[in-house]
Amino acid sequence: MKIVKLSKKAVSEATEIINNGGAIVCPSDTVYGLVCDATNKKAVEKIFKIKKRPKTKPLGVFVKDIKMAKELAVIDENTERFLKKNTPSKITVILKKRSDCVLAPLVGTTLPASAKASAGTVGIRIIKNDFINKILKEFSKPLAQTSANISGQPPTTKIGEVLAQFQFRSTSGVARTQICPDLIVDAGDLPKSKPSIIIDLMHNKSNILRK
Repeated sequence: MKIVKLSKKAVSEATEIINNGGAIVCPSDTVYGLVCDATNKKAVEKIFKIKKRPKTKPLGVFVKDIKMAKELAVIDENTERFLKKNTPSKITVILKKRSDCVLAPLVGTTLPASAKASAGTVGIRIIKNDFINKILKEFSKPLAQTSANISGQPPTTKIGEVLAQFQFRSTSGVARTQICPDLIVDAGDLPKSKPSIIIDLMHNKSNILRK
């Protein structure tokens, strides 16, 4: 696991790691996040192993714009108006996943074949964060995302708490064998914030699932 300071070089380094199937920790506009290529099954599974996250809790995605969102989810005129008015922001919207969606399993939810709506759902966020948006611009694919913490621990804005969770060391000071992120981008402590608001837009109305 490598730790680098936030910089222009860190964008290129992070993008290369993601392109090669790795997972990185980086700042967002809310808390520190853990991200990878949302179309790469092995990379997504790696995030679940890093976080020790139950597979019953699918990942959301960062997209660079509404155009990319339309490639993943069913977006009608009302939803598009909502997105234009309210994004980029600290809002994740739950939408119906397109049947031809390229997302890896465990990104969004997939309903059983017997269900009437076979496409499932996906949580999409157009983020207001320069670092992640630069990666999205270079990478040109959606990023699977979740908060950078071990499952059961609270999300954090403090880099020291991030490092404490992912830097496992034995009493001799030697790093233990542990599935860790490939890269941590250290932006210092972020402004205090909660994770994003989650809004369900699937039923022609706004239903707030998390404030």
